[in-house]
Amino acid sequence: MKFEVTILGSSSATPVFNRNPSAQLLNCNEKYYLIDCGEGTQQQLTKYNLKAARIDHIFISHLHGDHYFGLIGLLSSLHLNGRIKPMHIFGPKPLLEILEIQFKYSDTVLRYPIEFTPIEADESRHIFSNQDLDVKTIVLNHRIPTTGFVFEQKPRQRKLVKEKTDEIPMAYYAALKKGIDVEQPDGTILKSGDYTTPADAPRSYAYCSDTMYDERYFETIKGCDTLYHEATFMHELLDRANETHHTTAKQAGEIARDNGITKLLIGHFSSRYKTLQMLLEEAQSVFENTELAVEGRTFQL
Repeated sequence: MKFEVTILGSSSATPVFNRNPSAQLLNCNEKYYLIDCGEGTQQQLTKYNLKAARIDHIFISHLHGDHYFGLIGLLSSLHLNGRIKPMHIFGPKPLLEILEIQFKYSDTVLRYPIEFTPIEADESRHIFSNQDLDVKTIVLNHRIPTTGFVFEQKPRQRKLVKEKTDEIPMAYYAALKKGIDVEQPDGTILKSGDYTTPADAPRSYAYCSDTMYDERYFETIKGCDTLYHEATFMHELLDRANETHHTTAKQAGEIARDNGITKLLIGHFSSRYKTLQMLLEEAQSVFENTELAVEGRTFQL
């Protein structure tokens, strides 16, 4: 099953050349989930040939503009393009009021319903589930209420051995894939283990948007396969990072190392950095399996 994320924006408060504000598109089993929606997100979707119409769920981490200023434009474009199916939005409670005011004063009545789920940043909560995913919040430490998100795949059924499917009636496939042995009318037993192989282990992706280093959220991200973590500054600017409630590249590496993460992606880079190699090297000095979450890159999770 496909489980990947495409980076649409990796800059912090202000966009710079070739770096847009925060936005990512998660593809799980060909279903699209938008994570944050900074300015220019819909243009980035077009640039990378990702169809906005396939997005049914949007997760907004907090109400600093670089994480949601693109949302009203995206929702408006979907309206103009004739969308009628609901859009599910998860975000801070005041976000709904912001959207309603925008639409009120532009005299816009959306053709489609918005189903809004308010998020509180007081404790980690399970906020969404479907046949593919469970989503829970991460309570982060930023200047305003902020949450990250953990996207966890649900366990999949066992996989049929293609070379053996001709040997068994199709009616038995479902039971065998569930790990159930089947007794045939003549009394012979078809063992699930003989005709199927174990499913791939479920994977998880943690998204930590804006936060300072804070051990209180470590338990929520512990053991995730891939962690995206902000790395706004080099460690030489630790005082500035603490003042603005952000993280350094070195701290991001330490967080990945200390929480059993397999792969670390860093982003949300300050506009003061025109090149990013130094940030990458600083994080890799602590946690080697680190990559830059830069625009246009798709990572298998």
